[in-house]
Amino acid sequence: MTQGLFITFEGGEGAGKSTQVKRLAERLRATGVEVVVTREPGGSPGAEAIRDLLVNGATDRWSPITEALLMNAARRDHVERVIAPALARGAVVVCDRFADSTRAYQGAGGQVDPAFIAQLEAAVVGETRPDLTLVFDLPVSDGLKRAAHRGGGEARFEAKGLDFHERLRAAYLAIARAEAERCAVIDAAQPQDEVETAVWAAVQPRLKA
Repeated sequence: MTQGLFITFEGGEGAGKSTQVKRLAERLRATGVEVVVTREPGGSPGAEAIRDLLVNGATDRWSPITEALLMNAARRDHVERVIAPALARGAVVVCDRFADSTRAYQGAGGQVDPAFIAQLEAAVVGETRPDLTLVFDLPVSDGLKRAAHRGGGEARFEAKGLDFHERLRAAYLAIARAEAERCAVIDAAQPQDEVETAVWAAVQPRLKA
């Protein structure tokens, strides 16, 4: 059986990832492939329970190291129960956030040692790594305004302050530069239809491959 395709969406708060995940899934299903849409933290029952701990409560509820450990505990369950089985049966997995979020949020944003983050990632993710990562980029102030208007979501992270979110944006762009074969930067400040077009332009060659 052909191995599936693993696509992840990354970016700061309010970047519009969730909308584009839905749009991409619709386009992919129209081609006749099986699509599994999922998210992090979460995506499996156990991981969703950990998500509640992570996204709710006071900003300082957890230290950045504890956050990194919780994120990776959720990720391991998610990989084992959802992502790896779907890829093994040849599905396209579209995931709203994955390991790059831990690099950015807990690593750059929370200033956890990158070597520690890398060790956790190697142990937890193993060979289950994205084939394509779409990095949604827009000015931090614009993203936080969008996030405030949408309500709900990940308010605990949104409240971490401007400097934190500037570090996130810089980290994501650095990841995209360092792993240019895997990553495509999407200008998330564009209208939604233009963003969708850019996403599809990045995904389509991977489907042909």
